[in-house]
Amino acid sequence: MNRMLGAIEPVTVIEPEGAFNIPVWLMIIKVVGIFVLLVVIVIFTIWFERRVVGRMQNRIGPNRTGPFGLLQTLMDGIKLALKEEIFPKAADKIVYIIAPVLSAVMAFAAWAVIPLGPEVSMFGYRTPLQLADFPVALLYVLAIASIGIYGVVLAGWSSGSTYPLLGGLRSSAQMISYELSMSLSFVAVFLLAGTMSTSGIVDAQQKLWFAVLLLPSFMVYATSMVAETNRAPFDLAEAESELTGGFHTEYSSLKFAMFFLGEYINMVTVSAVATTIFLGGWRAPWPISLWDSANTGWYPLIWFLIKVFLFIFVFIWLRGTLPRFRYDQFMHFGWKVLIPVSILWILIIACIGGLHADGVIANLDAWAVGAGVLLTVLLLTLAGHATKRRLRRGIRGHPIPQRFDPYSDGFPVPPLPGQIAGRSAAAGREEGDTHV
Repeated sequence: MNRMLGAIEPVTVIEPEGAFNIPVWLMIIKVVGIFVLLVVIVIFTIWFERRVVGRMQNRIGPNRTGPFGLLQTLMDGIKLALKEEIFPKAADKIVYIIAPVLSAVMAFAAWAVIPLGPEVSMFGYRTPLQLADFPVALLYVLAIASIGIYGVVLAGWSSGSTYPLLGGLRSSAQMISYELSMSLSFVAVFLLAGTMSTSGIVDAQQKLWFAVLLLPSFMVYATSMVAETNRAPFDLAEAESELTGGFHTEYSSLKFAMFFLGEYINMVTVSAVATTIFLGGWRAPWPISLWDSANTGWYPLIWFLIKVFLFIFVFIWLRGTLPRFRYDQFMHFGWKVLIPVSILWILIIACIGGLHADGVIANLDAWAVGAGVLLTVLLLTLAGHATKRRLRRGIRGHPIPQRFDPYSDGFPVPPLPGQIAGRSAAAGREEGDTHV
């Protein structure tokens, strides 16, 4: 793999001096700090989503509890915690209780390997703004995400009800399908960075972000992370024909709040992973990076959070803009579009890296960017042609409009495509109206 790196040198993850001498109490402070940071981000994100979607829909949004409604989310959380606990009769109580705990804990655990900044001084010790890092840190993130799926499956099964079971099956199939494309989008990053360590991948983006070098991988991941978190337009757990909430329909009070918390933390987590592997992590964007102190001290934490909130805003923007997919369209897009595109892109990057190692091509970065742009343009062109062909076929094959009586069964029925609603002659004569 390292032969393919060319201009990008293999990144060696070096433990900072004294890293193994960090006291336990300092590690506990870092753990508590990340936990508090996540809770505060989730509280702000929920408020921010309600305000932004309200603005998009010409509504006010929460504005009563606290200044600008900032305390509304906190009050909602307290209200949920104090509500009555309801246990369905047919529920498997042990699994029923474990499922929300599993979802919430796994959402927090993924942040153990996310680098929030470089080394800083804390209470007289030099320590990185990261709990842990190891050579396969990104595989750990994928493993934690896979375990989180068990919370969804067990919640649907243990409720002892049909609709949560169907919602759990839909959600788990959705998350498994799009986790495959998400994992494949990481492979090109591994090939170009030469490491699976999160801090090593951040160091490999000192000159140019991987969102530019690996544009198709970034687009695949950006799509997969929305589907992985069950967010609109991929929130298929809540089916239109059921009017239920999916796998957590039978949950109430604090257990429902844990699912709610896990969903929003997952949204923040995938945004943080995207920032780490595609947007340079905690490193300052240009032109802020021209400032000598931009990537030192506690300033990188600010750049990291700004990038994360940009992704969160995109999540909210999609929810307020796009309609929900049909389930067959959703699965077709994941298995027949994203996964083949990811595999094709991995082959292209591997070939470019091999040719660069053999001296056939000179600039690995330029070839990667050019191939990514070319593949993106090709896919968009093919998608446009397919859409035009489908529309043309639909126009040519459209049935001749047929008039039908929407009141023939005693109550109004909306017309099907190609039909024109109109009263029958018999019904019209009965009402004294001879016009159809």
